[in-house]
Amino acid sequence: PSAALALLGSSAVAMVVWKWLGKRQIQKKMEEARRTRDEGVKKTAKAVQQFREQVPSVQTDAILSLSLLELTERLREGSLSPRTVLYTYLEKALEVTQQTNCLRHFIPECEEQLQEIEQQKEKGLLYGIPVSIKDHISHKGHLSTCGLVQCLDTPVQEDSVLVKVLKSQGAIPFAMTNVPQSLFNYDCSNPIFGQTLNPLNHQKSPGGSSGGEGALIAGGGSILGIGSDVGGSIRLPSSFCGLCGLKPTAERLRGGPVFWCTPLLNVDVCSCPTPVPWVLGPMARDVDSLALCMKALLCQEMFQLDPTVPPIPFDEEVYSSSARLRVGYYDTDSYFPLPPCMRRAVRETREALQAAGHQLVPFSPPRIHYVMTELFLKTFFADGGRAWLDVFTGGIVDPSLKSQVNSCKIPRLGKKLLALILKPLQFLLLLKLKNVAMISTCRSVKEMWNHHHQIEAYRTEFIARWRELRLDVVLCPVLGPAFTTGYAGKLLTAISSTMLYNVLNFPAGVVPVSTVTEADEEELKLYQGYCDDPWDRTLKQAVAGAMGLPVAVQCVALPWQEELCLRFMKEVETLSREK
Repeated sequence: PSAALALLGSSAVAMVVWKWLGKRQIQKKMEEARRTRDEGVKKTAKAVQQFREQVPSVQTDAILSLSLLELTERLREGSLSPRTVLYTYLEKALEVTQQTNCLRHFIPECEEQLQEIEQQKEKGLLYGIPVSIKDHISHKGHLSTCGLVQCLDTPVQEDSVLVKVLKSQGAIPFAMTNVPQSLFNYDCSNPIFGQTLNPLNHQKSPGGSSGGEGALIAGGGSILGIGSDVGGSIRLPSSFCGLCGLKPTAERLRGGPVFWCTPLLNVDVCSCPTPVPWVLGPMARDVDSLALCMKALLCQEMFQLDPTVPPIPFDEEVYSSSARLRVGYYDTDSYFPLPPCMRRAVRETREALQAAGHQLVPFSPPRIHYVMTELFLKTFFADGGRAWLDVFTGGIVDPSLKSQVNSCKIPRLGKKLLALILKPLQFLLLLKLKNVAMISTCRSVKEMWNHHHQIEAYRTEFIARWRELRLDVVLCPVLGPAFTTGYAGKLLTAISSTMLYNVLNFPAGVVPVSTVTEADEEELKLYQGYCDDPWDRTLKQAVAGAMGLPVAVQCVALPWQEELCLRFMKEVETLSREK
């Protein structure tokens, strides 16, 4: 017995030591990643200082105040040099990331790209424009981390197609921006690089998962960025940070490989066989910038490098049209009630469009509760979340994701018992879906095929209702204003307003139209949602204290009609600026 006890004791000690060594190894990896980032920041700061000493007369504020269209014109005519513009934005990006922690890494190869475009005879549509890209968009020689420890070992071997096309059009990718861990969050925090803050209010989140892009562009450190969207990850940061952002139809703009790292392999998230696809899209300060970016990307180079992208160039005639539109509208999806200021934004925009001569038609999206529980979340948790849990293997889970991760870890039998115990509250729990353990799964291939069929059937139903009303576009709300940091993980399904158009695969964009007023803050005090339950009260707490922050609306068109969506966004932008 004494020998057995000694063996048991030594085994327990060995296990504790093994776990400690594993955690220490993880900590070293994270420290090394942060050290590499900090060294890159120092090198960039030194390069900027050297440039300032060589060219002390640069009018930084004048350059930063130019719109993308104005900047491209100045670069093409030669009154500004690409070098001056690049170092101006590098300097500003250093300032913004110091305040908000929005950058994951500067791209030192931007100097090589600068030299290359200076030798080019033909100037592309984005000639000399510094462009920031989201962490997981592949750039040769750099990591695509997704905020995960196991993705810190292997640099990407080649540029993604999108990066190649940007470079062919004369753009200069200069920075990679921070993201929430695993990208499955609309805050922007991970254990490796930390929390990104909203540049407009450091108590607030910039949104996610393209939160680093949102913070950098809103802070003035980038004039054009590329994000990705699978539930609102372009549109939510745009709403929180007061930017314009476009989620195109998924197949219109691809550009893989864009890697989501797992312990066993890298997965190209833009070509995964999922009925709710990932999509890349632009983020900028105005709609014209989005349109120019789409025009530049939808070129022969893109179609040749990625033959799965339909060879449909940007239709300038549709974007420039001034024809009156028939606009469907709604200010709530009857699933997750948004704060009063967001509904006000839809109402005021509707009135402005009507006054401008457009025809406004009430529209009600069908069965959002069914879409949220049975279509959207079931797509990502069809296996009970096991594939998602795999990405955290050998790493540390960010606090904002712990409740979801712990829910997925409950064994299937435990979930069944939990569902039985909570059956009297099942409707309320499903209505809010705070706990992903309540989400049903696909238990067979047949069920998975049926799930795909249900999504296609819903798309057909939605389009039929759209056609019945003879709509051109739809005006609707988007989640906002910016949440206080740490709240997004507590309100997973508050994203129903954006998630819908990922399920439908419709192009959708966000335009800021107003700011939170004192009257909005007073009205928020009376907000009760649908049930005045803990989740409604949590939303109220999340958006409180947003005085002066941006308020946006969402603009939607049918699939493949990005130009019409942008044209509608431009109309909304023009009317809101006039007001």
